[in-house]
Amino acid sequence: MTIVQVASPLTAIAIRTRQAASKLALLGTEAKNQAIEAIAQALESARAEILAANAADCQAAAAEGIAKPLYKRLQLDENKLRDAIAGVRDVGKLADPVGKVQIHRELDTNLTLKRITCPLGVLGIIFEARPEAAIQIVSLAIKSGNGVILKGGKEAVRSCEAIVTAIKQGLSHTAVNPDAVQLLTTREEIQELLQLDKYVDLIIPRGSNSFVRFVQENTRIPVLGHADGICHLYIDQAADIAKAITITVDAKTHYPAACNAIETLLVHSNIAAEFLPQVAEALQNNHVELRGDQRTLEILPHLAPAIEADWETEYSDLILAIKIVDSLEDAIAHIDEYGSRHTEAIVTEDLTTAESFLGLVNAAGVYHNCSTRFADGFRYGFGAEVGISTQQMPPRGPVGLEGLITYKYQMTGNGHIAATYTGANAKAFTHQDLG
Repeated sequence: MTIVQVASPLTAIAIRTRQAASKLALLGTEAKNQAIEAIAQALESARAEILAANAADCQAAAAEGIAKPLYKRLQLDENKLRDAIAGVRDVGKLADPVGKVQIHRELDTNLTLKRITCPLGVLGIIFEARPEAAIQIVSLAIKSGNGVILKGGKEAVRSCEAIVTAIKQGLSHTAVNPDAVQLLTTREEIQELLQLDKYVDLIIPRGSNSFVRFVQENTRIPVLGHADGICHLYIDQAADIAKAITITVDAKTHYPAACNAIETLLVHSNIAAEFLPQVAEALQNNHVELRGDQRTLEILPHLAPAIEADWETEYSDLILAIKIVDSLEDAIAHIDEYGSRHTEAIVTEDLTTAESFLGLVNAAGVYHNCSTRFADGFRYGFGAEVGISTQQMPPRGPVGLEGLITYKYQMTGNGHIAATYTGANAKAFTHQDLG
């Protein structure tokens, strides 16, 4: 008797995604760009439905007492949606990363080798309550020839459903099978998704450090992880104070819920007495709660004292910890101890000090005299990003198209066999690069 195994609903979804992705991988640049423009137009047409769905998500989340930082990430207004759609079109303008010949080499007469870029296959993206992330991720997946299975935060389920419905509607009029884009809506599906190593080629979790670790420990699928964003700004003794204040305020208050906002301000002791009262006033005018170490409290006694936990906390809110250090080396030591290897910045007019900071700090982004808020795929010119990777191996930092491709070796011969090149009368390879 033959036993027929019936695939689970999620496995069936993954199979359809993989089949659609295999055809997407063969499409040319023009067909993919047409699909991306169709997505942009469909999102514009569904603007009212998407914003209404988001309003319902926000109302439900508020009723459940969602944390303030998560609520800010959840909100999708006209401006955010407009920018996300603009990002889709920016991805369409980018060079196609697929089919690039990285190596073209003659091994022998009529025996040639090529290394050619190709899509990964199917991406599994688990992201927090930022519904516009679905838009960014899908546009990058289509451009790079990958299928994608999305799992948004439970708080954003209505928003994600409206977005993916519009995207699929747009794709239905193109050469891209809408099955290339799928949306999961329940927490239980995450665990099953992590077991689908036969159909899913890369998992990208975007959430808390503990969640990323959970994903890494519960799947055989490669994981591109971004967890905490504990970013620092170091104000060197040679800093321009006016410049330093402006950068500090932007890095903390421009969008405090973002992972590239600073959580700790490090200040050189030689400039602290002059700088701290001015920056504290500017930050407090922007409703930032300040917490200081003991030396900071001697200058700003009205602040709350900082405790050990403050140095290792991603507030994602209008809260900033301040610490006075005596040298560049002390600042780097603190960053090494507590940083998450996301983005770190220095403000200084001393180029030698700046170069030392940029060279010695181990992070995906190291900045001089500018806000950490620039750590973003859109601002880098990637069109969008699927996430930010803080791992040591590439891709690192904001991950755009280049992080969603791999390569394969293609060889063409004319009856060649390996035995010809071994033994006493072995023939030599020519190993001539063909450009």
